[in-house]
Amino acid sequence: MAIVSSGSPASGGRPRVTKPMASQAMESPRLVDPAPIEEQAPAREDSLRPKRLADYIGQSELKQVLGIAIEATRCRQEALDHVLLYGPPGLGKTTMALVLAEELGVRCRITSAPALERPRDIVGLLVNLQPQELLFIDEIHRLNRVAEEILYPAMEDFRLDLTVGKGTTARTRTLPLAPFTLVGATTKAGSLSSPLRDRFGLIQRLEFYGLEDLQAIVQRAAGLLQLELDSDAALEVARRCRGTPRIANRLLRRVRDVASVQGHGRIGADLVDQALSLHRVDGRGLDASDRRLLTLVLEGYGGGPVGLDTLAAGLGEDATTLESVVEPYLLQLGFLQRTPRGRMVTPAGRLHLGWPPEGNPMDAAA
Repeated sequence: MAIVSSGSPASGGRPRVTKPMASQAMESPRLVDPAPIEEQAPAREDSLRPKRLADYIGQSELKQVLGIAIEATRCRQEALDHVLLYGPPGLGKTTMALVLAEELGVRCRITSAPALERPRDIVGLLVNLQPQELLFIDEIHRLNRVAEEILYPAMEDFRLDLTVGKGTTARTRTLPLAPFTLVGATTKAGSLSSPLRDRFGLIQRLEFYGLEDLQAIVQRAAGLLQLELDSDAALEVARRCRGTPRIANRLLRRVRDVASVQGHGRIGADLVDQALSLHRVDGRGLDASDRRLLTLVLEGYGGGPVGLDTLAAGLGEDATTLESVVEPYLLQLGFLQRTPRGRMVTPAGRLHLGWPPEGNPMDAAA
């Protein structure tokens, strides 16, 4: 059980479809994937995390709610109420849990639901918590039923109800726990069972970040990485990071690589464009997988509608991967539309790839 204690863009003109072999599909992690990747070691990611609430950029409503809760908790000298943070990956749920622990002056123990397979895994964590400590469970929607039922009395009454023995000799023993705060994080709040969700006193959603906040995040990260970054360069990274700080930091590191190799002392917008075009991340944050999907729908199926399974077969991808990894950002931008008949590329999507509007005679002639 892993427990960590803390602290090239498409050019103008009509693109051509090349159907990749299934073995080529997503062999390496996407640079713009909001999920953590192996290359991004925890220690490396932690170096860019804000430590205090005042240093946390963006999410103003969330910070206000949690700031009040922290002050109230300090006044009462008790454990913070249980907190559920939900929203898309890469927006700072783990970071916020660490910030809460820092603000309260306690330790944060970090784990994830898939690591809590057996009852003794969750029991071992709970009995070792010190008063007012935080227990952070990532992907909490993936907790199994047994682990959930162990958490119910732990969250409500700070106790464990353990069954000893089997059959007619079985008996229940109660074990008191130190008051603690459970911080759960999930990308699928709707997948949580009602009994578990109802035991959280603070339920907060993290939203995608605006350009101004993302630019500030990039500039802060550049300072920590000891990079000389122009403001327009920071804005260029912010435009391409899909509203996600984790992706912004990842893109900034790739820009740093190019700057180091080419001997640039100061990074401008042109260098950012050069570095990210090398990784095929365009001005709106689309990568090769995004453009390949849009191009297949346009060139292979006249802009749609086309079914998900048909797209998956044409791209050599798993349908679930397309639906959960590739499509969400295209839907968010309004480049792709889901209809009862299938997927369709919108006028905005056609415009981004340099295709003429639907029904344009030039389209038919090309």
